[in-house]
Amino acid sequence: MDRSTITNIIRENHIGVIRLLFTDILGRLKGININESELDRALNDGIAFDGSSVEGFVRIEESDLMLQPDLSTFRPFPFQSGGVGSAMIICDILTSDGKPFHSDPRLVLKRALAKAAKLGYDHFYVGPELEFFYFPNDRNPEPQDSVGYFDIIPLDNSTDARKATLAILKDMGMKMEASHHEVARGQHEIDFRYGDALLMADQIMVSKMIIKEVARRNGLYASFMPKPIQGENGSGMHVHQSLFKGATNAFYSKTDPYNLSKVGRAYTAGLLAECENLTAITNQWVNSYKRLVPGYEAPAYISWGRRNRSTLIRVPAFSPTKPNSCRVEYRAPDPGANPYLAFALMLQSGLAGIEKNLKLAAPVEEDIFEMTPARLDELGIRSLPGDLRHATEIASKSSLVKEALGAELFEKFIANKLAEWDKYRIQVTDYELKTYLPVL
Repeated sequence: MDRSTITNIIRENHIGVIRLLFTDILGRLKGININESELDRALNDGIAFDGSSVEGFVRIEESDLMLQPDLSTFRPFPFQSGGVGSAMIICDILTSDGKPFHSDPRLVLKRALAKAAKLGYDHFYVGPELEFFYFPNDRNPEPQDSVGYFDIIPLDNSTDARKATLAILKDMGMKMEASHHEVARGQHEIDFRYGDALLMADQIMVSKMIIKEVARRNGLYASFMPKPIQGENGSGMHVHQSLFKGATNAFYSKTDPYNLSKVGRAYTAGLLAECENLTAITNQWVNSYKRLVPGYEAPAYISWGRRNRSTLIRVPAFSPTKPNSCRVEYRAPDPGANPYLAFALMLQSGLAGIEKNLKLAAPVEEDIFEMTPARLDELGIRSLPGDLRHATEIASKSSLVKEALGAELFEKFIANKLAEWDKYRIQVTDYELKTYLPVL
């Protein structure tokens, strides 16, 4: 995209409003609208906004920040408002003197990608699997169907919403590999074709907005809450990932039993070594830990394997004629994560494994969910943190997480998560009332 191309698109599509989008530290999409006539000024000078009003950005005495549109992200927006066409651009955040803003989540990912490039890896490819639920509204988590994995009937309004969403995302230039009904009632999944991590993080943010808007237009509410229904599978965001040098997959080995090269093995070992430190970022909400429990296909145990979906990391099988498909799948993240921070931390962990030449432990191909505590101890299999407080305390002691996020964002993120835990901790829940009120 360049200015002349964008100008032509604006004219041909009768676009009158430009949406400038950015993401706060918790992964919530923010934005402001400008008139089409103001785009040149935005591109030349940026657009000022009050950073003190955005979660985790700056204090009130240093509030002025700037939005700098990234031309490569320009896309016509698929919905009109009041008969006026609009477009969207994702922005980088700058300080008032034009320098990159240290707490911009997009910058955190760019720093991780720069480190990978310095080590000789031109591309960090990721392919997320985005799971979500359709409900009647945001107050009633009642599934809209009674079917399960890969079922294609009934052809109800949730199926219509998913199909319409896919068509819109395709028109916006995004590439999907598949979509289907997931295991839980009312649960769906969209699988993105792998691409560069920054592009994919941008697409995840936009896709979640589109999924919600299409759902609304079909009389539904789309939720990315990790565990909205007790007794049902939660929603994950498994992330397939690989490093490339030019057109060569650095993870691939023809001779290794798992087709993982030395680089691929060290990267995977790095993920396993740092996974407890990452969990507060990849699973950042109190509710995230209601999903990370045994029995619902969620990866609660720190291990890796090939066909074993009870492991934290899986090395999916692929055709021998397609070495570029060699990858590792990190299964802990959920769709409530900030994708910029999650991708950055996974990459930094894998790169640390490569730099330290970490050795990968033996794979686990047994069903971990069926193992006894003695068997778990025998294999040395640990669990991910069991709640947000524990995960945040672990992350707060991690030099890798602090370095990857930057000191200021790190401190704001940790403080935010501890505050969230405190708000949750003092709640009197329905469980307590039903369990204790009748007997105490």
